Amino acid sequence: MGEPAARRDENSEVSPSDDQLREVFAQHGDFVWRSLRRLGVQEADADDALQEVFLVVYRRISEYQDRGLIRAWLFTIARQVASHYHRGAARTEHRHRALVVDATSPDLEELVARREAEQVVRSFLEELDEPQRLVFFLSDVEGMSAPEIAAALGANLNTVYGRLRLARKRFERAVERHTGKSSR
Repeated sequence: MGEPAARRDENSEVSPSDDQLREVFAQHGDFVWRSLRRLGVQEADADDALQEVFLVVYRRISEYQDRGLIRAWLFTIARQVASHYHRGAARTEHRHRALVVDATSPDLEELVARREAEQVVRSFLEELDEPQRLVFFLSDVEGMSAPEIAAALGANLNTVYGRLRLARKRFERAVERHTGKSSR
């Protein structure tokens, strides 16, 4: 395997933690991914959660003292990342539930109002251009933060804030148009 990573020339572009990280990922990446799934992370989010785990590993690999417990250490980190994932999912679910009026026994009037509101939102989203639609959807429907949206879309954070502000203004106008029509 050559010279140990710690003995490489100081001018080398690869740090000891880079080599360690590559080795840890190669040996244990599948285990961490499976662990995240077992901890309740949805398959669609497992790759992102895996990346989060290995970002933590990257930052802390130099502190790790190998006592043959690397899988336990990785599982502990994965459990923390999964916990953060669940808290975020719970917040999103709470926001969604707050939008729905008592779903246990809606009467006919509520059902009609709900369907009408859904149609207003659907037609509003169709009016938006793709960048604004994505930002509005990810923020106000999915509950993602602006920094998360910027990372997900590969966009500048200020651009995300600007698109969101414009989309929300347009949404307010769409709701005003709708309520103005129905109140006449």
